[in-house]
Amino acid sequence: MFHTLPISAVANLPRWRRPLTLLFLMAAAMPLAFATWSALLNNFVIEVAQFDGLDIGWLHTVREIPGFLAVGVIALIMVIREQVLGIVALILLGAAIAITAWFPSMAGILTITMLSSIGFHYYETVNQSLQLQWLGKEEAPKILGWLMAAGSAATLVAYGVIVLTWEALGLNYNLVYQVSGGLTVLIALFCLLAYPQFEAPHKQLNKIILRRRYWLYYCLQFTAGARRQIFVVFAGFMMVEKFGFQVHEVTALYLINLLANIILAPLMGHAVARWGERNALIFEYVGLIGVFLAYGGVYYFGWGVVLAATQYILDHIFFGLALARKRIFKKLPIPLILHPPPQSPLGSIIFPRCFCQRYLAICG
Repeated sequence: MFHTLPISAVANLPRWRRPLTLLFLMAAAMPLAFATWSALLNNFVIEVAQFDGLDIGWLHTVREIPGFLAVGVIALIMVIREQVLGIVALILLGAAIAITAWFPSMAGILTITMLSSIGFHYYETVNQSLQLQWLGKEEAPKILGWLMAAGSAATLVAYGVIVLTWEALGLNYNLVYQVSGGLTVLIALFCLLAYPQFEAPHKQLNKIILRRRYWLYYCLQFTAGARRQIFVVFAGFMMVEKFGFQVHEVTALYLINLLANIILAPLMGHAVARWGERNALIFEYVGLIGVFLAYGGVYYFGWGVVLAATQYILDHIFFGLALARKRIFKKLPIPLILHPPPQSPLGSIIFPRCFCQRYLAICG
C-alpha cells in the first residue's frame, strides 16, 4: 500500500499488479454501485419519496454541487497521493450508495446523494488524471475505449442480475443498494491494499492553470456537463413518470445501452484515433441535436414510447464519443498538467427552476 514504484519499472510486476490492471479494476468497480443507483433511482424516488419533476431536478442539482468542489482535489493531492485519494473516493461512493434506502425522505435522499456525489466526482477527476499519466499518447484512445467497455461490462452484470431477479426473487431497494455498494467498497479496498503507489514520469502540478488558447476545450467540457444533465435528469425520469416503466423495464433499457456500448466503445476509440477528435465531436453534436429535438416531440406531439426509448439509446451511444475530449486534452502541449477540468455542473444548477417548471407545465 505504501510502496512506491515508477511506471518505468512496472514490467517487473505480474500483470495483475500493473497500473493498467488497476485502471480496469476501478473502471469495473465504480459502475457496480453507481449504475445500480442510477437504474433504481427514478423508481425509488417516485415510489418511496413521491418525487415529481421539480424534486428530481433539485436532487440532481445537489448531486452536481461536488462537481464545483472537484477543484478541491488540487489541495488534497498536496497531502495525499492521487492513487490513494481516488480509491478512498471510490469507497465513499460505494458506502453512501449502500445505505441509500435507509433514508427514504427528501432530506435523507439529498444528503446521501451529496455524499455519493463527492465520492463520484473526486474519483472521476482523479481517475481521469491517472489515465492520462499512466497511458501513452498513442495508446490512450484505444485503451480508453477498452476501459469504457470494461465499465459497461460490469454494469451489464449488475443490470442483468436486476432484470432477472427483481420480480422473480422479490428484491427490494435496500438489498440491491447494499449488495452493489458493498461490492464496490470491497473491490476498492483490494485496490488500496494490493497495489503499490505508481509514480508517473512527470510530477503533477498542484495548482489551477487556465490558458486562453484552450478556451474551446473549456467550452466543450462546459456544454458536455450541461448536456449530460438532460440525459441523466430528464430522459430516465421521463420513462418512469410518463410511460410507467417498472424497475426491471428501466433496467432492461439500460441493458440495451450497455450492450451497444460494449460493442461500440472500442470501435469509437479506433474511430477517434483514425478520423480525429474534431470529426468525432462534430458527429456527436449533430446527432445530439436530432436526439433532443425528438425528446421535445415526445411531449409536444405525443410521440410514443418506442421513439422515446430509441432516442434514449441513441443518446447513450453518442455519449461514448466523449473520449475524444480526453484525447484533445492529452494532446495539449502542457505535459505536466494532467488534471482535466471536470464537466461543468452548471447545466443542472440552472436546470431546476427553468427546465422543471417548463417540464411540469407540459406534463400538466
